[in-house]
Amino acid sequence: MKKMEESPRARLNELLTLAGLPELDVERGARFQAYLELLMRWNARMNLTAIRDREGILSRHFVESIVCAQAVPDGVASLLDFGSGAGFPGIPIALCRPEIRVTLAESQAKKAGFLQEAVRTLGLRCRVHSGRAETLREVFDCVAMRAVDRMADAVRTGSRLVAPKGWLMLMTTGQELGVLESAAGSDFLWVQTHTLAMGEDRLIALGMRSQ
Repeated sequence: MKKMEESPRARLNELLTLAGLPELDVERGARFQAYLELLMRWNARMNLTAIRDREGILSRHFVESIVCAQAVPDGVASLLDFGSGAGFPGIPIALCRPEIRVTLAESQAKKAGFLQEAVRTLGLRCRVHSGRAETLREVFDCVAMRAVDRMADAVRTGSRLVAPKGWLMLMTTGQELGVLESAAGSDFLWVQTHTLAMGEDRLIALGMRSQ
């Protein structure tokens, strides 16, 4: 009962502490709370995420995406959230790492509409690409993927959007990692993994493009 009486901001900080992560400051916590409220309003009208309750969104989507934001290597100036959906992990990355120019690519028009509204409401400098990511005519310092349909195929496509010496960041499971590393191709050196404490066998893998 105590969890449900807490404000979303306080509960998120509690979950971050349990995961061994620093708490959000007041301003950033308020923006995450506004993001949660917007997401839950839209989720009542359309299927943005399979996880629809407040606790699940905070613990699975927000905490894992904040871990992802912290895992983005220093020096990354541009990041593509490939198949952004409801904005994970791209919007939390933009909130936690405002120095990064984030592009949210989403091919489903209704979800892209939500992303546009979230960017406007939260005052982010993200760009929303309403279309398939492979139609983009640029490369990025980092391409991030989380829960994308046909993940191996998406990794093959997304790997081509990574700049030389850039990064491919995959939120996946230990069981699937080998298949996805193979899909990315031989240009990538896989140098780091970060365990996602909130999920079973879930991790973040970082591969650097050699050329």
